[in-house]
Amino acid sequence: MDEKLTRGILWNKAAAAGVALGAVSSAYLFITQYLSGLGTSIWISGLNLVLWGVKLLLCIWLMMHFMKSLVASHEDADNSTTFRFGMITALCSALIFSAVTLANVLVINPDLIHQQIEAALKIYGSSLDSNSLNALDTVESIMPQVMFFSNLVYCFLYGTVLSAILSRSIPPQDPFARRYGGPDAGQGMAGQDQGSIN
Repeated sequence: MDEKLTRGILWNKAAAAGVALGAVSSAYLFITQYLSGLGTSIWISGLNLVLWGVKLLLCIWLMMHFMKSLVASHEDADNSTTFRFGMITALCSALIFSAVTLANVLVINPDLIHQQIEAALKIYGSSLDSNSLNALDTVESIMPQVMFFSNLVYCFLYGTVLSAILSRSIPPQDPFARRYGGPDAGQGMAGQDQGSIN
């Protein structure tokens, strides 16, 4: 007999799924960051693009897999349940990835933002006045917080949209049951047809 799906179980399963999705995104972050440190050749740019595509497809597949696993273990899970599950998963994943990104720029690689701004100044610095340069210093000081919240909002919204799309078919809906009012409706229609024949 399937275990009744409670709010606590839903959050626990969604948190575990969020950890997996957050780990995939975090791994992609560090791999591409390492590759960027090797240079800026077209091959590295192409590899980064391929890795981004793999990460995107893997995250979509994982979300679908976790939704189907939830439905398989809980008969009372309907489409609205899988949507809520996906939203919670997206929130947990976004929190983990945003926290890893914040730790990356503050602890693991604290010079990353400064290096990126310096690289931009080498290209566009000659066209900036003193006010623009002072503004860049201000932006650099708040960039970790901006990165954290922008990643959090983007990842959560993306995961919510993905959940809305996937949950429409997880669990699959029976179009005949919807049209005729349930699985027993077909038997009732069959009986009516038999009575009309007799």
